[in-house]
Amino acid sequence: MFEILLAIFLGITLGTITGLTPGLHVNTIGLLIFSVSDKILTFTRPLTLCVFFVSMSLCHAMLEFIPSLIMSIPEEDTVLSIQPGHRLLFKGEGKKTIRLVSFGGFLSIILLIVLMPFLMMFLPIIYHLLKDYIGYLLLITMIIILIYFNNKEKRAKSILLFLVSGILGLFVLNSNIGSNIGLLCILSGLFSISNLLYSINNNTHIPPQKEDTTFLVDNKFKKSTFAGSFSGCILGLLPGLGPAQGTLIAQSITLNKNISPEEFIITNSGVNISDTLFSLISIYLINNPRSAISVYISNILSSIEFIHIIYFIFVSLVTVAVACILSIKIGDWMIDHMQKINYNRLNMFIVFLVTLILLIFTVMSNGCLWYVFLCYITSIGLGLLANVLDLSKSNLMGVLIIPSIMTYLGVI
Repeated sequence: MFEILLAIFLGITLGTITGLTPGLHVNTIGLLIFSVSDKILTFTRPLTLCVFFVSMSLCHAMLEFIPSLIMSIPEEDTVLSIQPGHRLLFKGEGKKTIRLVSFGGFLSIILLIVLMPFLMMFLPIIYHLLKDYIGYLLLITMIIILIYFNNKEKRAKSILLFLVSGILGLFVLNSNIGSNIGLLCILSGLFSISNLLYSINNNTHIPPQKEDTTFLVDNKFKKSTFAGSFSGCILGLLPGLGPAQGTLIAQSITLNKNISPEEFIITNSGVNISDTLFSLISIYLINNPRSAISVYISNILSSIEFIHIIYFIFVSLVTVAVACILSIKIGDWMIDHMQKINYNRLNMFIVFLVTLILLIFTVMSNGCLWYVFLCYITSIGLGLLANVLDLSKSNLMGVLIIPSIMTYLGVI
């Protein structure tokens, strides 16, 4: 038991570091540790190492929202939460937002565990029915969102923005510049740099944050948590989809046209956390390791048995409970200290830093510098267009969804 607790502690520690460090993904640390797993396993059991991976990935998923909210630096899992999160931050409700993310993620795990017997009975059957229709599922979902969730004035603009961003995604993700640089280029431009430049142009300042962090766990909260948790399960069954796409699926499930920033934040957090756990459970249910961490675990354990799932559930409860507290404490501390910083100067520094990192990575990987820079400027332009036209930045997820649809339909 001491080994298990030590593995959880180390996982939480590294998950906190990766979650709070923009650009440092949990998969990177996971790959480094997996590469020396043979040596590590001479000192410990395979299950203990897997517990470490589970704890690290869940803690990362809980804390990665903080830099997205405060510094507007997204990862693929948090891109959609930036705009609603910033709306709350600029209303002085940053601390409340951190709590919505934390409790939304925690409750989604509880709900997922409660539903586990039902999921184990029916999801393998559903998987075999749906696995050949992922492209159609995505297509139908996006049609519902673009038509049903936009009023007549914004519908045509939203569809056009979705299609143009999708074309950009096809050009970038199917080029030879590498997926890591490609994602850094388009996600930073669309969701981060464009927001920062828009804030700089409007001379935006973070207002004093309210100390009142109370919120109601009402029917809307419960509905958003359920939608997020259920969509996380769907992602566990459908390879190639991430939490950003899962949030859009959850939105179509609820059919809520007037979803508030609070509800969106809760749903996105629920999708992200439940997807992280369910991607591990899906190894046992359908033998489908759909995330990098689950691939490492499936290679370390020769076969996943039911007792391993019980261990993973126990570890998840402990990790998410601790990470929930860490998220609130660290988030509050960072928000308090943001008040002492010139927000415009910080924004300009982040724009410079992200641009410099992109250029350095491109040169180091022998990528085509002018092509990356052109795609970067185009991404920023599309992101600014969404800001100026007051359109939801979820429309820009066409950059990932259209390539996914075309891939699953066999078009590319």
